[in-house]
Amino acid sequence: MFDINKFKEENGALLDSLYASDVKAKTARIARAAQSFEELYGGGDVTVFSVSGRSEICGNHTDHNRGEVLAASIDLDVIAIAKKTDSGVIRIKSEGFDECVVDIGSLEPTESDKGSGTAIIRGVCDGFLRRGHKICAFDCYTTSDVRGGSGLSSSAAFEDTVGTILNYFVNDGKIGVVELSQISQYAENAHFGKPCGLMDQIACASGGFVHIDFKDLASPACKKIDFDIEKSGYALCIVWTGGNHADLTDDYASVPAEMKKVASFFGKDALRDVSRKELLENIPALRTFAGDRAILRALHFSAENERVEKMRVFLEKGDADGFLSVVRESGRSSAELLQNYFSTKAPEEQGVTLAYAVANEILGGEGAVRVHGGGFAGTIQAFVPKTKLDVFIEEMEKSFGKGCVTALRVRPFGAVKFN
Repeated sequence: MFDINKFKEENGALLDSLYASDVKAKTARIARAAQSFEELYGGGDVTVFSVSGRSEICGNHTDHNRGEVLAASIDLDVIAIAKKTDSGVIRIKSEGFDECVVDIGSLEPTESDKGSGTAIIRGVCDGFLRRGHKICAFDCYTTSDVRGGSGLSSSAAFEDTVGTILNYFVNDGKIGVVELSQISQYAENAHFGKPCGLMDQIACASGGFVHIDFKDLASPACKKIDFDIEKSGYALCIVWTGGNHADLTDDYASVPAEMKKVASFFGKDALRDVSRKELLENIPALRTFAGDRAILRALHFSAENERVEKMRVFLEKGDADGFLSVVRESGRSSAELLQNYFSTKAPEEQGVTLAYAVANEILGGEGAVRVHGGGFAGTIQAFVPKTKLDVFIEEMEKSFGKGCVTALRVRPFGAVKFN
């Protein structure tokens, strides 16, 4: 039987680092998950894992065209209780979902499983083998407070969780953050059926603020940055607008597709290799070749890439005012050029646009607001002065409901194994 008191003694320092003032609640959550595991799969020695959600800070839709991104691991996470077995199958029961069962001897992509947790598990295993790593059977129970559709990367956190378990169970923990993330991306692309970039997976696995440069997709450059937004007097908040991502795959797919179509005009495979000058000088021909929206999205990419660099410098200097000015620029660009605040399939549903407007009204020029994550529905991000946090929450809840605002903390570690 899992001994929560022994667990706390052995992992006190790590728990404090990950969860700060919320250690008691998070530890109780681990204990409940361990109990659920035992009820499903029996007792024995288990291992506890945690993989964080992530918040994109700047670089909205730049990763899939070999751009630059700034992101952060947050204190919402997937908790996994796992035990290695010799059953030949992986069984994962996630709280609130049906159990997923995968035969590790049969890992070909399955059309009927697309969009499911089973597809992700099979895809991660497939990715491990393709890269020459080992896989094994295991039983697992997970619980997550990374809300689906929140823009905090619930799917990437789950992918990284499966990979982290395999990494420690049969690969001695030697697979690094970037490769683990590339395996997760492969699972989402080839098995799950979503053409995502790589930023979400790296940010969930890395910890802290991280600058990621995707110029070389085979080996993205990652650098952690030591910056404490709370000490600067601001709270990082995510506002849930009530939308969901269930039928938005086409909208997400259109962004990289349109950007890459513009790049192909210049004989390139990604916009990273196309200058802003080239874009502006070829607008008439591009309008015919790719359409107006594609050009606008390409212009967003060009400027957003530069904003990431500006923000990186401000963060390294500890310049909160400069940092917030770039966040505001990013928010405007996503709304006006990238156009991912709502889906054209349902123009009457504009929760993100509305929340963006309301939040800016409340803040009155202070702090900063932008779309969060892939966009089209879900959440916005707001950096709120701590002196205004209570008022901000109260006013946003009037429009979007009780509990719509979550104040987050950036945590120093992403994917971890306890004990």
